[in-house]
Amino acid sequence: MDTRRQGDPVDNDQPGHAPESAQMPTLEEALQQIAELNRQSVESKDKMLRALADAENTRRRAERERQDTAKFSVAGFARDLLVVSDNLRRALNAIPPEQREHNDQLKTIYVGVEATERELLRVFENNGIKKIEPLNQKFDPNLHEVIFETPVPGKASGTIIQVVEPGYMIHERLLRPARVGVAKGDDVPQGPRIDEQV
Repeated sequence: MDTRRQGDPVDNDQPGHAPESAQMPTLEEALQQIAELNRQSVESKDKMLRALADAENTRRRAERERQDTAKFSVAGFARDLLVVSDNLRRALNAIPPEQREHNDQLKTIYVGVEATERELLRVFENNGIKKIEPLNQKFDPNLHEVIFETPVPGKASGTIIQVVEPGYMIHERLLRPARVGVAKGDDVPQGPRIDEQV
């Protein structure tokens, strides 16, 4: 039973009465809402794809850094061991071949030191460390360090004529440059003569 009196305000919250503010949007308003929702959807998708790409780049960078750490973490230790390798080679060079032939004790020492050097170089190679011995190659400032230059007939300028100390690579990075002597050719430009100076 309806207890309302005539003249009482209508309660729009009751079923069967639509509030005036909830009227159906016009076609134009509906199309604008759809366009806005589409724009927000595209924007959200773009943000999601960028976030996924950033996460993948971060993962790849972390993996690369992990691999680099594994590869190059021994670089300092390896650099210190190069001195041992150098000293083994100096010990071998200090025993002339004629003395090895006539002295069994020196020959035994030589063979033992040579085996130790060979084993050390094998351990180096197993850990990605390779020796650089660039004799008769063209000088490369990325791999070699010039100790001296000297004119050598028949050798092109910049050719390595002596390896004073071998260099080493650890994987694709330089651990120590090879210290070398290079030929100084006649094609090196000379300074202007005194009578040519301005």
